[in-house]
Amino acid sequence: MTRAKKWSEEVENAYRFQLAGYRDELDYKVDKWPDSGFVKKLQRKDGCFYYFNRDRECPDKEIHKCKLYVY
Repeated sequence: MTRAKKWSEEVENAYRFQLAGYRDELDYKVDKWPDSGFVKKLQRKDGCFYYFNRDRECPDKEIHKCKLYVY
């Protein structure tokens, strides 16, 4: 596991998964925006949903909190 240093599409999607309480894409079957490839909707572990826009949502001040897992 490493921490993100700068924003990328991988960091954006990892941010969205971790916000919903999941580790990464392997932990959840995803619905993605066709044009950007970002995650569109995630169901939290308590049953509620997160809906995301097509644009970037991870602010620069949150990047260092995002964990990137390598298998």
